[in-house]
Amino acid sequence: MAYLLGIDIGTSGTKTVLFDNAGNAVASSTKEYPLYQPQIGWAEQDPLDWWHAVCETIKEVIYKKNIMPQDIKGIGLSGQMHGLVMLDKEGNVIRKSIIWCDQRTEKECTEITQRVGAERLMQITANPALTGFTASKILWVRNNEPDNYEKCRKILLPKDYIRYMLTGEFATEVSDASGMQLLDISERKWSSEVLEKLEIPREYLADVYESVVVTGKVNKKAAQATGLMIDTPVVGGAGDQAAGGIGNGIIKEGLVSTMIGTSGVVFAHLDRPMIDSAGRVHTFCHAVPGAWHVMGVTQGAGLSLKWFRDNFCIGEMGVAKFMNIDPYVLMTKQAECSPAGSRGIIYLPYLMGERSPHLNPKAKGVFFGITASHTKNDMLRAVLEGVSYSLADCMDIIKGMGITPNQVMASGGGGKSKLWRQIQADMFNSTICTNKSSEGGALGVALLAGVGAGIYKNINEACEIAINVEAEQNPIEMNVQTYSKYHKLYQKLYIDLKDSFELFEQ
Repeated sequence: MAYLLGIDIGTSGTKTVLFDNAGNAVASSTKEYPLYQPQIGWAEQDPLDWWHAVCETIKEVIYKKNIMPQDIKGIGLSGQMHGLVMLDKEGNVIRKSIIWCDQRTEKECTEITQRVGAERLMQITANPALTGFTASKILWVRNNEPDNYEKCRKILLPKDYIRYMLTGEFATEVSDASGMQLLDISERKWSSEVLEKLEIPREYLADVYESVVVTGKVNKKAAQATGLMIDTPVVGGAGDQAAGGIGNGIIKEGLVSTMIGTSGVVFAHLDRPMIDSAGRVHTFCHAVPGAWHVMGVTQGAGLSLKWFRDNFCIGEMGVAKFMNIDPYVLMTKQAECSPAGSRGIIYLPYLMGERSPHLNPKAKGVFFGITASHTKNDMLRAVLEGVSYSLADCMDIIKGMGITPNQVMASGGGGKSKLWRQIQADMFNSTICTNKSSEGGALGVALLAGVGAGIYKNINEACEIAINVEAEQNPIEMNVQTYSKYHKLYQKLYIDLKDSFELFEQ
């Protein structure tokens, strides 16, 4: 039996899944690690935490099913996008990684826009300068930590640091590289113009490949640390969103997915690059060779629910531990006790600023409309709905670009919640589908590894074999009307509060 390994280096933890060549999950392991927030709006992680989690989870899935390591024919890597990993000349990590949701780089975004030009930046990178992207993080270190910048010899993304640890190779691929804001999106290669204007040496960057290309093989040191066979091929893989797109079969126009993890994403396949001139959604290279994708990003999606859990659901966490179930199961049951519209409470999910449709790192989370008659159940449902209103904003922008969804696939941790899927169906006024496999990004990069290893002829064949619609949820007309009314209020609240966000500098 041939197996494929999908490794997803996420924000809350790393998930490693072993698949057979039919795309069935054989074994899975997850290892969590901390998020460091030394100041409000800052977010960092230790790359060595990712590596230790990768080693531990690989060992677990191999030994859980007593798999012979030589039967693993390929490895695919997925990971949180935009994170900055800086290595010195010996290949050691210089500082903690500044990750995707960090909002400290507003001044550097202005600097990038001035150096490159707003219109030219959009033409090359397909996006305005954003605090979440890697380029602004590089400039922040250069401007604020010159000693660390002076030590730097290589700049990697999170999953590509894991590739380096597995293979010793410095490589990346087009989908993840798109989020650095240093790639020419149309040409699918580093932009010499942007690098020159930002004074970032090309040699600091890894070589860039298509996602199905074998970029290295497991070396002796990594084999000893993980239990893998020496020379197991590692393909380019994909950034988490493109990986999830592959894992949901979003490989042709008309197919759209929604993903609710730490962040939330509406993702659509493109046969050619299309750019939202206002920069409200992002256009990147897809993991499908010769294809692109557009996505809208809600910064604080699953993060909002986790924040609520950690601060207001201590009792539910204790009961869940006693019952040996996920506390989100109990929280969802509580949210189900509140009707559509949360009895008038509106939640703005801007705990880490926002990207789509509002490019505003200063935006803040808000509960609006609370009265003495409201309960925690209403607030819980309002969190689910607030995230979904933001995703509905993204969906509206994508539709406005002329992209008509024929099918919407739900995935991520939020996609496992029947209630959250129903809320999306009602807000989008569209049928929501789920894939038989819930492994998303890990499945996506495992399929890419299968193509690179020659198990599948191409991505189309891989998805035909592995992707199967399991369930559908249709909109409820009464809820559609309720959410249509409250969505207008949700949108108005941001406009009304925008100036107040600007005054809040903590």
